[in-house]
Amino acid sequence: MEQIQPEAHKKLIIALSIIIPLVVAILFRVPPLPGYDFSILPPIYATFNGLTATFLVISFWAIKNGKRELHEILNKICIGLSAAFLVCYVLYHLTSDPTPYGGVGVMRGVYFFILISHIALSIVVIPFVLFTFSRALSGNFERHRRLAKFTFPIWLYVAVTGVIVYLMISPYYK
Repeated sequence: MEQIQPEAHKKLIIALSIIIPLVVAILFRVPPLPGYDFSILPPIYATFNGLTATFLVISFWAIKNGKRELHEILNKICIGLSAAFLVCYVLYHLTSDPTPYGGVGVMRGVYFFILISHIALSIVVIPFVLFTFSRALSGNFERHRRLAKFTFPIWLYVAVTGVIVYLMISPYYK
């Protein structure tokens, strides 16, 4: 892997960690753009989340079994899938009205708990993923491992709950 100094990435990582959540938050205050139909995207970006979760687990297995190259490839794929998710998510929400959850009772509480924790941790995970990746790129594997112990479970939770949120709200899409 190419050796890059982590300081070269620090400002970019901080900027992305602020800009991405701000853009997504602003997105929900902008009326949908008329004339576009991206209604096919939610199952696609839910699939990206499912694949991310699957590859993260395989990547964890790979590194625990000394398969560093496979671990590296899978994590790069996971970053790509997460970026693809973000693009699809933004496209869909730029062109569609929000879909209210129609469940009632206990399931409504469960849905909102999962949704809120998913959203909060999806914001938190951005710098974790990027700094963990940056440390690997720089060859600082000790610091990479220390941060990855936090990054992995948060990222996995966000990916899995993304699929769960989709499955719970999909019956209410128009």
